[in-house]
Amino acid sequence: MTTTDEAPVAASQQMQENLAKIETLTQRLVDALAKKRPPNPAIDGPGLDLYLNTSAALLKELAENPSKILEAQVTYWGQAMKHYVEATHALSQGAFKAPADPGPKDRRFTNPLWDTHPYFNFVKQQYLISAKAMEDAVERIEGLDPVDRRRLTYFTRQIVDMMAPTNFLATNPDALEKAVATEGASLVLGLENLVRDVEENKGELIVTLSDKNAFAVGHNIGTAEGSVVFRNRMFELIQYKPTTETVHRTPLIIFPPWINKFYILDLKPANSLIRWIVDQGFTLFVVSWKNPDASYADVGMDTYVSEGYLTAIEQVKEITGEKKVNAVGYCIAGTTLSLTLALLEKRKDKSVNSATFLTTLTDFSDQGEFTAYLQDDFVGGIEQLIKQQGVLAASFMQRTFSFLRANDLIYAPAIRSYMMGEAPPAFDLLYWNGDSTNLPGRMAVEYLRGLCQEDRFTTKGFPLLGETVKISEVKVPLCALACETDHIAPWIASFNGMAQMGSADKTFILSESGHVAGVVNPPTKKKYGHYTSEAPIRDPNEWKGKATYHEGSWWPTWGAWLAERSGAMVPARVPGGAKHPVLGPAPGTYVSEVVAA
Repeated sequence: MTTTDEAPVAASQQMQENLAKIETLTQRLVDALAKKRPPNPAIDGPGLDLYLNTSAALLKELAENPSKILEAQVTYWGQAMKHYVEATHALSQGAFKAPADPGPKDRRFTNPLWDTHPYFNFVKQQYLISAKAMEDAVERIEGLDPVDRRRLTYFTRQIVDMMAPTNFLATNPDALEKAVATEGASLVLGLENLVRDVEENKGELIVTLSDKNAFAVGHNIGTAEGSVVFRNRMFELIQYKPTTETVHRTPLIIFPPWINKFYILDLKPANSLIRWIVDQGFTLFVVSWKNPDASYADVGMDTYVSEGYLTAIEQVKEITGEKKVNAVGYCIAGTTLSLTLALLEKRKDKSVNSATFLTTLTDFSDQGEFTAYLQDDFVGGIEQLIKQQGVLAASFMQRTFSFLRANDLIYAPAIRSYMMGEAPPAFDLLYWNGDSTNLPGRMAVEYLRGLCQEDRFTTKGFPLLGETVKISEVKVPLCALACETDHIAPWIASFNGMAQMGSADKTFILSESGHVAGVVNPPTKKKYGHYTSEAPIRDPNEWKGKATYHEGSWWPTWGAWLAERSGAMVPARVPGGAKHPVLGPAPGTYVSEVVAA
């Protein structure tokens, strides 16, 4: 009898090269992480009060009703052990069969191996059991303040999402399959992507959501034809070239949010709200806000109103020769537009003929998903950060918004980039999402304290340019658009704000989808529908219950409303007119500024 010793299989040339690259990249990663700023406990997590309050409530529950706590623990361990025994028994029989998935389906577990492979199915089911146990445990705690409960629920969800098995290489079948198929090349590419992101963000891990080289504002996005007709330290005013021979007499001015850049309204010709408005025969002006640096630390809400809104309105009136304008405010710019309208009412200034609010909050009595970040511990930490930097950095805002949808905006992109080795997609909306701006220090604190925390606009009044303005003083004809699944400006909160305004002429439109997709919804795509209702702007549930559903975009519905309030048709206007020299072509210079905090 003879035996044959088999020689070990040598690693392929590609595998050896990949291993060498990993060593080099690992050293670069270590060097990049060393540049990370020291952690700031005030903004990196909730304050001590939340831990103390939760612990006190739990201890009280344990003392007064120990059986309830014990029951939860026994239930969890019973479910986990039962699943372990069933899985072990199935394996011992040599014919593993995954238990039926009770649903709802989770997009993270789409690979068939999660349901057919013994190891991956076991990991998935144990994770789901543990996640349910944590959520139930939080729900069972009694004696918690509603705000603390909401915060505890939010942070628990963050932990649960972070610990999903899909977020780790050893328990992600998609990543492992690709690593084997590419002989490790996907892991090398993923590490390259990881090192790039950490190096670009000075040691911070911020996932690149889109290909930064795929788009250039003014070249393949933000290309609607127009001219910069005014500029000051706060904004550039763009007037768009008409595409019709005649236009409505009353000009329209859009105030976009200064948290992001205005070209969300002009991404591509096919989904450009700016182009569509011009094509309907409106003289359109759009504000492009300055991206502030530390020198803007003392700029406040009053500065945005005086040097922004009021100045822009006066410039539009002067350029067109009209006494009134129609105005649009999107998100925070809609909030500030409502403050401006209340101020104009105080001053008996009739410059604004009508106003449109897009996904706008004015009633902050319900802080929604931002509750976790709008308490004194976080806001106090933000104030300290602002004192050091002069501004609230764009990266901080971007991170905060991303955590509200962590699975979609953090973990899924990280998996594709770092585990699968895929290049970021060339997606215009995600490119815009990453092109955010800083917020001036004083303005950020005034917004967070005076509006979000104290809700002063709907209660005792918000101080503005020597006046105290209230929501009831908004009296011009109004149209408000909200979006059904908006997690930033929930539609019911938007509705409740409008309901408190003093206007006798109110129209509310509810679009399907979310904060951005529900707004940027061109009629040609026929993707998301919208609701209108004859019910009074009083109770949101009553309004929705009597609403009529319309297929397709809200744009034509709003366009008809706006046309009725825009006067007769007059010859189309050339940008700038006779009195204002053109300062340069759209989209201007401010939109391309990248300012580090």
